Amino acid sequence: MNALTGTRTLARLALRLDRVRLTAWILGLSVMPMGTAANYFQLYPTEQELRAVSGVLTNPSLVALSGPLFDLSIGGLTAWKIGVTEFILVALMSMLTVVRHTRTEEETGRLELLGATVIGRYAPLTAALLVTTLANVTIGVLAALGLTATGLPAAGSVAFGLATALVGTLFAAVAAAAAQVTGSARAATGITGAVLGGTYLLRAVGDTGPTWLTWLSPIGWGLHVRPYGGERWWVAALFLVTAAAFTTAGYALAGRRDVGAGLLAERPGPVAAAPGLRSSFALAWRLHRGLLLGWTLGLAATGAVMGGAAAGIADLTSPNQQLSDVLARMGGRAGFTDAFLGAIFGITGMVAAAYTVQATLRLRHEESSGRVEALLATRVGRVRWAAGHLVFALLGTALLLTVAGVAGGIAYGAQIGDVGGQVGRLLGAALVQLPATWVLAGLGTALLGLAPRLSSLAWAALIACVLITELGALFGLSQWLLDVTPFAHVPKLPGAAFTVTPVLWLTAVAVALGAAGLAGLRRRDMPVT
Repeated sequence: MNALTGTRTLARLALRLDRVRLTAWILGLSVMPMGTAANYFQLYPTEQELRAVSGVLTNPSLVALSGPLFDLSIGGLTAWKIGVTEFILVALMSMLTVVRHTRTEEETGRLELLGATVIGRYAPLTAALLVTTLANVTIGVLAALGLTATGLPAAGSVAFGLATALVGTLFAAVAAAAAQVTGSARAATGITGAVLGGTYLLRAVGDTGPTWLTWLSPIGWGLHVRPYGGERWWVAALFLVTAAAFTTAGYALAGRRDVGAGLLAERPGPVAAAPGLRSSFALAWRLHRGLLLGWTLGLAATGAVMGGAAAGIADLTSPNQQLSDVLARMGGRAGFTDAFLGAIFGITGMVAAAYTVQATLRLRHEESSGRVEALLATRVGRVRWAAGHLVFALLGTALLLTVAGVAGGIAYGAQIGDVGGQVGRLLGAALVQLPATWVLAGLGTALLGLAPRLSSLAWAALIACVLITELGALFGLSQWLLDVTPFAHVPKLPGAAFTVTPVLWLTAVAVALGAAGLAGLRRRDMPVT
């Protein structure tokens, strides 16, 4: 038996387990670019209309958000609009797939059971990378074919598909290495997610400031393949070399650790628990504090970067109807700067919602790992146990949005000389997103209580919110579908007037979903694996 024995069998098993999940990812990420191009052909049928909007898209603030526009054409506009979103989503798909079939399998003990059969040391990691790479290549090929089918040049379409596949493959390699370093799937996902967030910020700063920072970011590399704008095929070499380095590191680390353990050994705990660890709430704090700290630092950096970039919107001196339409889709009609800020904090709210979902689903992780049984054998009840985690999902999100709003207000206020006035305005724009994130927490709780095996659908709901919010107006979706996402009902502060009614409705929906979930949690069997 060699180290790769059983790779084919494990790859087939992974494809079987992820047949629905990966199919949804592949179809969604393949159709998005094609749909965007088709709609731009309708929105801008003539070169004159394209030229009218060109001044908007080259504004530094929008460049920080979506990257540079390399060519004034339907293809260039499509790559500008969908490129960053496509790259982030394909990176998330790759990260989650690799971690699920490596570290998660070890953490649950299933991989150790498989390892007792004829399975080589490197077979699980190889199978995870093969499946993820296959998914990325499929997305790239289908995206290229779809863009070509809309009438865009074949070379640019292939470049876009190639960039998408390479971004996903690179982050699969990063996840493979992270899964060897840590002892938990949550930590591996957190490390890879931090790398993804950092690369986005590096690109945003590099595209509007020191350009060398962009070349430290794989997302920046993907944009600088320059689909439809004088393709740079040599940039693919950066992806291949970096992915090979992370993959090599992953295999090297996998051969130097025990199954079920990470390269960084967990510290042994004290013989007796500290006095402050005598309640279920204290235990929840112990489990959530690292995650909350990491997200807090990330949201602070994001708020500061995007708040600082917002000042550039005021430089737009020749607004036109196309500009009004673009900014209206982004966040309102009460002024270009306020519309941009509304868009920024709408996106920030959805980013913070990722923490909300992650913290809520910690309940499911504790249940499936078997640790909750020992806790519930004490005087701690189910609702009390769940409430300890939900406090951090709800109030932790409030902390994240507060930090983002304050950081954005300071950065933007410093640019225009009004720190005191802007901190309050942007803090309000951030916190008004809170009820929408709570709806996702309520949905996650309802799934945990009523259908625990489907709890991962909370992530699907968040991704659907992102896609509908970002692309719904462009695709001309029906208003009823746009209204499905809770973020569609959030007041578009600071540009629009604040209305309390939608905030109250969103909060009521979140409470109702959470109550249903807790009621189901009290009555169902535990654990459900």
